[in-house]
Amino acid sequence: MTAHDTPIRVALVDDQALFRAGIRMLVDSQPDLEVVAEASDGREAIDVVRATRPDVVLMDIRMPVLDGLAATAELLQDPQPPRIVMLTTFDLDEAAARAIRQGASGFLLKDADPEFLLAAIRTVHAGSAVIAASATRDLFAHFADAAPRPVPATYGDLTEREREIFALAARGLSNAEIAAREYLSEATVKTHISRILGKLGLRDRVQLVVFAFEHGLA
Repeated sequence: MTAHDTPIRVALVDDQALFRAGIRMLVDSQPDLEVVAEASDGREAIDVVRATRPDVVLMDIRMPVLDGLAATAELLQDPQPPRIVMLTTFDLDEAAARAIRQGASGFLLKDADPEFLLAAIRTVHAGSAVIAASATRDLFAHFADAAPRPVPATYGDLTEREREIFALAARGLSNAEIAAREYLSEATVKTHISRILGKLGLRDRVQLVVFAFEHGLA
């Protein structure tokens, strides 16, 4: 089956109709993507996302009625939540940091290049973080909590090798960079990362960076 058979279903949540119209035109111009829902505030977003079950939600942070943070927190409680990407106007945004901590798959600047936005939707749908882990790291270094939480027992389940790879991934290194540093193949690094995420109960590399920061392991 090709990607064209099953387009990635996208929902747009933003209180500016003109901005939504522009993104809709861009997304719908791609054969492998389709906009299946729109909403202008967080409350409406929760209803339309649950009704249409998109794969990826582009969620504005600042909106009336219910903001993007509250809507994201609620949607991520669902049994099979969509991947949610926060849309923000600011590069280092405390609200974006909070959303990622809650489980959003990253953030995008609203003035990002169209090609970058399209690539971000595809990347996040494929299960990767939408922004480089290094950008997440910068964000968390900026807004990190003062006191780290105790390290969960699950961290003790990692092998010595997995801990080494965890530390490099937590610093924002890509699979290719870790592979070059550790003299491993990228496929091996990918396997290690999958095992680490599984053992720690994390969904993606962004969550790994968050975990490292929250527990003083970064």
